[in-house]
Amino acid sequence: MERAHSIITQVSGDEEEEEDAAARRDEGANEESPSKKPRSRGLFNRILCCLCHKDTEVPVKTNAPLLVEENGILSKVPATPLLPQMKSDDAGKICVVIDLDETLVHSSFKPVNNADFIIPVEIDGTVHQVYVLKRPHVDEFLKRMGELFECVLFTASLAKYADPVSDLLDKWGVFQSRLFRESCVFHKGNYVKDLSRLGRDLNKVIIIDNSPASYIFHPDNAVPVASWFDDMSDTELLDLIPFFERLSKVENIYDILEQQRTSS
Repeated sequence: MERAHSIITQVSGDEEEEEDAAARRDEGANEESPSKKPRSRGLFNRILCCLCHKDTEVPVKTNAPLLVEENGILSKVPATPLLPQMKSDDAGKICVVIDLDETLVHSSFKPVNNADFIIPVEIDGTVHQVYVLKRPHVDEFLKRMGELFECVLFTASLAKYADPVSDLLDKWGVFQSRLFRESCVFHKGNYVKDLSRLGRDLNKVIIIDNSPASYIFHPDNAVPVASWFDDMSDTELLDLIPFFERLSKVENIYDILEQQRTSS
């Protein structure tokens, strides 16, 4: 599967043209000329997001509610939490926030013979078929995570794409809640998943994501994973299960996550 047809950028809507123009200026020396960039890029930007910016600013390390730039306007974190009150069955559990694209699945407009799902998505009055590949061992990973944690899907993609993908992917009802692009904070060109807005104790919140830009406000709460596209020999999700089994028993996540970062 060609990565050029994948989820390219965080910027969408009115920001698409400006970002594309900047990309063409910056990539003038690249092997693919600007005139040959796929038209599907702009379409994907509207519904999907891989948070793949490489150069990110110095992380903001704080557990306090933040003042953030939201669509160009400095605003306070809203008082209403993004998540409902935790269910009694999940009381005391760690809340694990799980990304979708390039973490659990990879999607493309380009037809794929071995696609696990084909999702019709309407864009500007036209229905486009999105071909979705599941990351190896994602079923085993999600099933075990649902047994151990309060699991929340949090993606910068739009619900019109991510919701039907989640319906097909999550056969066990692992995700207690689903959060989409509108729940992100648009901060300096990135859709950031601000964990302080969830309504959970940050000492008991973990985010699993392939992009540091998505958790730049709370890097100490993150378990990074490599971006996945189509390597069917990948075992990262399977390899993470024993680590999360140990993590599910701790009272404070930070020491364990710091040990994981320094050992990796």
